[in-house]
Amino acid sequence: MRTGVVSRQAGQPSEVSTPRELPLAVDDRGNALISVEYGPEGSPPSDAPLRAALVALWDADRVLLVFDRYRQSWELPGGTVEPGETHREGAVRELFEESGQVPDGQLRFVGYPRYALAPDGRPMYAALFAGRASAVREFRATEEIGAIHWWDFREPLPGGVKSVDVHVARLTRDATP
Repeated sequence: MRTGVVSRQAGQPSEVSTPRELPLAVDDRGNALISVEYGPEGSPPSDAPLRAALVALWDADRVLLVFDRYRQSWELPGGTVEPGETHREGAVRELFEESGQVPDGQLRFVGYPRYALAPDGRPMYAALFAGRASAVREFRATEEIGAIHWWDFREPLPGGVKSVDVHVARLTRDATP
């Protein structure tokens, strides 16, 4: 398994290790993206729990974001994996539950983002998946998710976009078929 960062010139994961004390991104709540572990799906790092699954779903050059009513911010669809569910199954379920969207074909596994969660820096991994959607499906707001938006990385969004999710989404831009 290798730890990588985005090459600022090419936008591709590099082979350079990321120092654990220098986060790649920090959100407004103090949660930090520390690194991304690249390796095979189903072989997560063992130094911290793997608790969640995230999806970067793309339509051309726009990524799908959901507006979390509780956190009052735009973020990638995803969440906690349920007992008996694989991380891939959890990613697909969370994507549909939060946005009503379905990927074209199977999601591609990208890697394991490592986070240091506020307020105590507790470590956690998520399983990151990416895919494409050629058809935008109807969205229905829920108690948790108030809206969806296909974001081009330039348009300012009310409430702001979680910086850790922006960084993670950029990692997947070239990882989708």
